[in-house]
Amino acid sequence: MSNRTLLELKNIGKTVASRLYQIGITNEAELRKLGSAKAYRWLLEKNTEKQLPVCYYLYSLEGAIQDRHWDAFSEREKTALRLSAGLTK
Repeated sequence: MSNRTLLELKNIGKTVASRLYQIGITNEAELRKLGSAKAYRWLLEKNTEKQLPVCYYLYSLEGAIQDRHWDAFSEREKTALRLSAGLTK
């Protein structure tokens, strides 16, 4: 497994990387270990005053783990991701 920096991962820009650093995720290995759903939930808890769009966060995090662009996920995959993160829609 590669251990790239967050900014080397697909879908992860400066803003998402900065928010991940705030919750203690600093590299690819840590993101993989935590998983996209849990990382997204932690981001929501840390950023209660901000709206974190599912596509830019949950899908992007999973895309970073899988090395896929976030919009390449099928609707079925997106639904499964939302459910795994505890979202109802």
